[in-house]
Amino acid sequence: MDAAFTAEQDEMRRTLREILGKRCGPDEVKAAVRTAAGHDRELWQQLAQQLGLPGIAIAEEYGGVGCAPADLVLACEETGRALLPSPLLATAALGVPLITALGTEDQRSTLLPPLAAGDLTAALAVPGPALATALALTGDNAPGDWAGGGRAGGVQARAGEDGGWRLYGESAQVLDGHSASLLLVAAHTGGFARSRTLLFLVREGAPGLVRSRQATLDETRPQARVQLRDVPAELLGDAEADVLGALAATGRTAAAVLAAEAVGAAGQALARTVEYVRQREQFGRAIGSFQAVKHRLADLYVQVQAARSAAYYAAWDPQQGGLALAQALEALRTTAGEAIQLHGGIGFTWEHDAHLYFKRAAADELLFGPVHRLRAHAAQRAGLFTPTSPTSTSPTSGTSDTSERVAV
Repeated sequence: MDAAFTAEQDEMRRTLREILGKRCGPDEVKAAVRTAAGHDRELWQQLAQQLGLPGIAIAEEYGGVGCAPADLVLACEETGRALLPSPLLATAALGVPLITALGTEDQRSTLLPPLAAGDLTAALAVPGPALATALALTGDNAPGDWAGGGRAGGVQARAGEDGGWRLYGESAQVLDGHSASLLLVAAHTGGFARSRTLLFLVREGAPGLVRSRQATLDETRPQARVQLRDVPAELLGDAEADVLGALAATGRTAAAVLAAEAVGAAGQALARTVEYVRQREQFGRAIGSFQAVKHRLADLYVQVQAARSAAYYAAWDPQQGGLALAQALEALRTTAGEAIQLHGGIGFTWEHDAHLYFKRAAADELLFGPVHRLRAHAAQRAGLFTPTSPTSTSPTSGTSDTSERVAV
């Protein structure tokens, strides 16, 4: 493994930081999230045209930049620093990998070029608060019960008489679902006899599609409730596709992206706190000069750097995405909480900028965690707590004795 960044990656990070530094300050973020789209459309087009941000991990044959997912991870560390409200996560980290993995050649050639250009945005709609489960971050998604399981609730799909598909049901907590041009809807079909989960494409403006933006703790992560009332839809790929496997693979890469975002946010929250304690005086001296404050900041620095290392490793090996995300979310939660504490009285006011980071930490853990479930699932996948039955020879009888132990 070569951990060094290339000159191109360093230049991309520098350029992106420069653009976001000019266009995405705390005041601009607060103004952008209160627009109908939930983000600055002009800035989104600039990032798409100047840096090709939504198409970083899309192959060149489909109009993308053709970089590895690791480049998207590095870019998202910078967007996390600025708490950029944008369709980048929903489009590039969730929608694009699923279309690439499952879509037919015609679907890929039709959808990926406008997605890479930023003209089309996508959102993944799964039933209820089951996004982390659908992406296999906090548990196995194989049973598919999260998609409805043929019972009431979730989203159900049935084949129409014209050979198409019709969807009915509801999805809540759909990231950027209110503004996305294209919805990827996870729906259950086949009843109990051939129960399975498939993905369907639903265009904006489809008859029977009702979308409403929801009030959320973190306004920089706009969410919507999507209602499907006998909506015509197009099957993504074919009916025999490994949808659950594709969702799990997408979840691993998305976890690395989310970890990088959290690390960027934690690093910026720490930097702003360090700057504040250098200027704020108490008892005739800067509060940052007190040993107790120095120790707290040093602990935060170590935690953020450890989370950054984990995120970079996950960019190289997405199998470690869940653990990296757990460490990054914990670092962001701790750093945001300490930032509020160390800002004193003004830090506790809801309007202070420190709360932007606190809200991001709390909302991301609700959507993609919690941390202890991320770690528990990663440990289960690694077989850390799998009972084994080794065979040992008794020194007295010479017979085999089988005992159960826990491998740790």
